[in-house]
Amino acid sequence: MESLLMIFVAAMAFSYILTPFVIKIAHKLGAIDVPKDNRRVHKEPIPRLGGIAIFLGFLISAMFFIPINKEVLGIFLASLIIVSMGVIDDTITLGAKTKLVVQIFCAVLVTFFGVKIEFITNPFDSNTGMLYLGILSLPITVFWIVGITNTVNLIDGLDGLAAGVSAISAITLALISYLNGEIMPAMLLMGLAGGAVGFLPFNFNPAKIFMGDTGSLFLGFTLAVVSIEGAIKSAATLAIVVPVLALGIPIFDTTFAIIRRANAGKPIMEADKGHLHHRLLDRGLSQKQTVVSLYSMSFILGISAIFIAESPLNTAIMILGFVVILITIGVFRLKILSHETGGTK
Repeated sequence: MESLLMIFVAAMAFSYILTPFVIKIAHKLGAIDVPKDNRRVHKEPIPRLGGIAIFLGFLISAMFFIPINKEVLGIFLASLIIVSMGVIDDTITLGAKTKLVVQIFCAVLVTFFGVKIEFITNPFDSNTGMLYLGILSLPITVFWIVGITNTVNLIDGLDGLAAGVSAISAITLALISYLNGEIMPAMLLMGLAGGAVGFLPFNFNPAKIFMGDTGSLFLGFTLAVVSIEGAIKSAATLAIVVPVLALGIPIFDTTFAIIRRANAGKPIMEADKGHLHHRLLDRGLSQKQTVVSLYSMSFILGISAIFIAESPLNTAIMILGFVVILITIGVFRLKILSHETGGTK
């Protein structure tokens, strides 16, 4: 546990120290987010590229505290490619198809370094307790990584939201990994959380810098990849549910957005103002209140994930059922699946 705290503090310190330098670099490169439509909450141009500080805080601290093995090397290499793509996108803007191709490439790349979902725990199998995926391992791994990468990117709509939610998710997954003896994933996740937390003083409302796609894609990608090595492989019961709850806010928000747009007969990738943070803002909450509310929701989902991971099957199912009821109530109260409020991009 001491090592987890040390890597967290180190990553936080590096990220905090490097962010002012990244602000200067963003201005020199012209990587500035200029509000061009009514979906953007900020009114003044804000520099992007904050993800560079998060990435370097994570990378430097990990190199100090974590032995470099095959899996870690693959994660570093793929993350570097993701961050490089994000820097280019935040500077000159890349097409969605180009970014998707790079994400798929990086997802496939980490599988060659041994990071893949080869099995999930099956509590209903009294013999092996495992469900082996066989030839489905590669497509499921790629789908998981690319999917989570983009869910984090989609919630990056308010100052401090993606960084804070990602930090909470990372800490949750780190604790689950640690409790199940998966020390390397736990260390990586705490380094990731530290990098995000060190960036938050500059990103919380009113933000001095945005993480941009550099940060949101990196956070989503790394959370997805490291969760494979940690929570998915180590959780004793309902293993696939554990990372879904730990990453609940971005996953549920993206799922509801897809359903909402499909019901409205619109392309699922078309932007709208129906995300969770938009709905809370529409109810009169300030940016800070909205972000803190979503932090709280993420924290509750994270605690639920930890209890499910460490509980017997019957108890885990009861907890999951209670969480599903709460989510259902929240969906209907906020009308998340409707498209009544706000406009499209």
